[in-house]
Amino acid sequence: MLTVVAFIVALGLLIAVHEYGHYRVAVACGVRVIRFSVGFGKTLYRWKPRRQHPGQDTEFVIAAFPLGGYVRMLDEREAPVSPEERHCAFNTQPLRSRAAIVAAGPVANLLLAVVLYTLVNWIGVDEPRAVLAPPVAASLAERAGLVGGEQVTRAGFDGALEPVQSFEDLRWRLTRGALDGRDLTLEVAGPQGRGPRELVLPLRQLEVKDADAQLFRRIGLLSALTRPEIGELVPGGAGERAGLRRGDLVRAVGATPIVDGQQLREAIRVSVQDGAPKPQDWKIERAGRPLTLTVTPELRAEGAVRIGRIGAYVGAPPEMVKVRQGPIDGVWRGVTRTWEVSALTVRMMFKMVTGEASLKNLSGPLTIADYAGKSASLGLTQYLVFLALISVSLGVLNLMPLPVLDGGHLMYYLWEALTGKSISDAWMERLQRGGVALLLVMMSIALFNDVTRLFG
Repeated sequence: MLTVVAFIVALGLLIAVHEYGHYRVAVACGVRVIRFSVGFGKTLYRWKPRRQHPGQDTEFVIAAFPLGGYVRMLDEREAPVSPEERHCAFNTQPLRSRAAIVAAGPVANLLLAVVLYTLVNWIGVDEPRAVLAPPVAASLAERAGLVGGEQVTRAGFDGALEPVQSFEDLRWRLTRGALDGRDLTLEVAGPQGRGPRELVLPLRQLEVKDADAQLFRRIGLLSALTRPEIGELVPGGAGERAGLRRGDLVRAVGATPIVDGQQLREAIRVSVQDGAPKPQDWKIERAGRPLTLTVTPELRAEGAVRIGRIGAYVGAPPEMVKVRQGPIDGVWRGVTRTWEVSALTVRMMFKMVTGEASLKNLSGPLTIADYAGKSASLGLTQYLVFLALISVSLGVLNLMPLPVLDGGHLMYYLWEALTGKSISDAWMERLQRGGVALLLVMMSIALFNDVTRLFG
């Protein structure tokens, strides 16, 4: 139920803000707005405010199908317009006014993202401290000289280092660098307070096409440092059968010392040998007393790979830090994050078009609904971050030069500005059909990706 409610609230808010952008600028330009609708299809609720802007008599509607909305304006191309009302029609407005009305929807979504990111910065959010767990064996991070226990204090591209506030902040920079093919410089302080040093993660070597779970495994930095403690166990699972108990602190697996929860998870994961799970001798500490147990993980399939699992929550929560900004810094970081996410979205779309990135990165309504529910369950700030991310995606998507989207109409107006002539009705119809076909293909791919992610 939480997933459904969070999804409906997210869609309703983002669509309403988008359409309000069109509506408000249309009113400011003197265009008469006939209907403002959130959703398509059967009308669920309609009303007309008693007090409206001068010259307006707009009907506001909430419709049954929530995946979209529209603002219907007075327009001679859709219905006859009396001579005394012609100055209020959309098609009779100057080019700059028409372009501003069309662009206002995506701009409203981007402004909403700035507001949401700013609110998150002001409220603050608890995130893991940027203290690194031991990297995955033979990974990029291990080859760069990281061993685990280091705290990342600053990071940046092309020598411009900025403070790292949390592990999530570091993950965002790693994602940007990997997708952009840019090396990331880290300034790290060693364990036990050893002095800072700089190292470079050559992310461009990865040649990333998918922003998936395997990306951070290839980089080698999967999580922040955590205590290798056993949490809740699945009744009858491999961990319980081996004698493990909640609160056990794992000190070694075989001859390998264990200092981190992720390191322990990795040791369990790779315990498969010749297609069968391999028994492991675990040295644990229970209530201050050392014990040795033999643990035989269970075999599980992860895609085409077989891995080990013990049926227990492995690793204590990491050390957290409250990330919060002041009034001015919060707004600036909201603007900066919106710009960074927008730029990254544009680059990923371009890479998908050129074949440099996989179409698996496209997501549809099922994935959005799933993330809506998960983020809402984590608290207000996580849900606001999710809304900001989707708002940026909606704004950028609508600026794409597809005929059925706002960006396509802006391309028509650019043609009109350059040639002094509007696109003919015949060409308009052809372009609209092509745009609808391309959009349907994109939606089909996104839905297929959703089903694969959630049920595959």
